[in-house]
Amino acid sequence: MGGFFGAVSGRDIVLDVFFGTDYHSHLGTASAGMAVWDAEKGIERQIHNIGNTPFRTKFEGDLPGFSGTCGIGCVSDSDPQPLVFQLRNGMVALATVGVVNNAEELVKTHFLDHGRYFTTLSNGKINVTDLVAGLVNEKEDMVEGIKYASDMIEGSMSMLFMTGPYEIIACRDKKGRLSIHIGKNHEGYCVSFESFAYSKLSYEDCYELGPGEVVRVTKDGFETLSPPGEEMKICAFLWAYYGYPNSNYEGVNVELMRYRNGIIMAKDERARGTLPDVDFVAGIPDSGVPHAIGYANASGKPFARPLIKYTPTWYRSFMPANQGMRNQIAKMKQIPIPELIEGMRLLFVDDSIVRGTQLRETVEFLYSSGAKEVHMRSACPPIMYSCKFLNFSRNESEMDLLARRTVQALEGDEGQKHLDEYSDPSTERGKCLLKAICDELGFDSLGYQTIDGLLDAIGLDRDKVCTYCWTGKE
Repeated sequence: MGGFFGAVSGRDIVLDVFFGTDYHSHLGTASAGMAVWDAEKGIERQIHNIGNTPFRTKFEGDLPGFSGTCGIGCVSDSDPQPLVFQLRNGMVALATVGVVNNAEELVKTHFLDHGRYFTTLSNGKINVTDLVAGLVNEKEDMVEGIKYASDMIEGSMSMLFMTGPYEIIACRDKKGRLSIHIGKNHEGYCVSFESFAYSKLSYEDCYELGPGEVVRVTKDGFETLSPPGEEMKICAFLWAYYGYPNSNYEGVNVELMRYRNGIIMAKDERARGTLPDVDFVAGIPDSGVPHAIGYANASGKPFARPLIKYTPTWYRSFMPANQGMRNQIAKMKQIPIPELIEGMRLLFVDDSIVRGTQLRETVEFLYSSGAKEVHMRSACPPIMYSCKFLNFSRNESEMDLLARRTVQALEGDEGQKHLDEYSDPSTERGKCLLKAICDELGFDSLGYQTIDGLLDAIGLDRDKVCTYCWTGKE
């Protein structure tokens, strides 16, 4: 996915942008960049590959060359950015977070006959940030250009522009699938995807943009340039997995939502009579842990940590493109505590089950380490559809998803017509799905959170939350 941070102030903001961007490192592992605008020197920008090196390590050496009262930074799982452009309205630096599903079509219909060329990545795809800038530049007025780009893009797109030494313009994606916050202190303002990123920098919460809203931010305040839309579809995975525990989206804290989610799962299982008798409840680190704490508290079973994640040097295991590399990283970063495994009946809660490959190896390892039983719970419903709007669960084929692959194995193409039933554990098809996955991955039992339970844990109006990857409904 990715994240961005920007700041504008009456003083030098380089360290604010440096640390604020670094606090988004959990959202992107491919590349990162910083751009700072000095009234005298202009724009200074650096972009680095952060695939094997943390953001801070890469950019510490660049800090002496940066100075300015306005700056933006970003981390990304795909495009190198921020990029600098000369648009109709002047020089800008731009960072984006989102997905453009119709990029090739947009290029063909809007730019090829203009003789426009675009930056391409090593995989041959167009740099999305470059394309967004081109769309914005189609209109004389920048705000109209931003709205035009949002309308033309199929997918989602949040934008952060640095338009001068004293101004930032931010746009939340049209359906509000991701969140953008504004923080303030006595010297200026900042713009951030993660709300916690600025609290350690002496900013306090000020405002959260609405869907599609465009806002200008200066050191003296902010103003809405284009009002928010009425329809919101914020991504449920922000709470279930992506979001950092300290963050809040639409007023809902991530960590507390995960506690509630685990509590709901355990209470539902107790009501159904399917709560297993185990020695410990544990979470698959990191984001599975708070779901497991809630589950343990509600089930009355003690919480333990038989697997510890070694975090200092390992990046997110599902991000490398090569499945073998993902598996190896997942294996290396989980360190066991044998005394909490041998002879024990264990129930693990994971934030979600996407492909299932890593879980199979985890279960095999637990049994080889002497576990008596291994029960698995997913804090989300079965993932049936690849995300069309962000980078989570994006696969070359729906058959990469464990649930869809299992449905195909059980019933062939006919099963694909009954995905709603397979997602419901109370139906015969739902029970068959659970048994088949248990048999394939070696669990003693398996349970998924229901869509109703997940939405109850989030607590927002259900129509405002995107659940496409589970329901297929936009």
